[in-house]
Amino acid sequence: MSKVIRCRDVGFDCNGVIKAATETEALAMAAEHAKTVHGVKDITPEIVQKIKSVMRDEN
Repeated sequence: MSKVIRCRDVGFDCNGVIKAATETEALAMAAEHAKTVHGVKDITPEIVQKIKSVMRDEN
């Protein structure tokens, strides 16, 4: 089962979808996406919590 994060669910007007084998990998990929695509400079604990709250399991 993989972890899926939809950027739009985090609050961005973006169709990006991140899929990873683990939560840790998905969070790292989401942080990199936020920095490179959306210009987010600091990934705060609040941002991490928001991402975790919208992360879903997918077969």
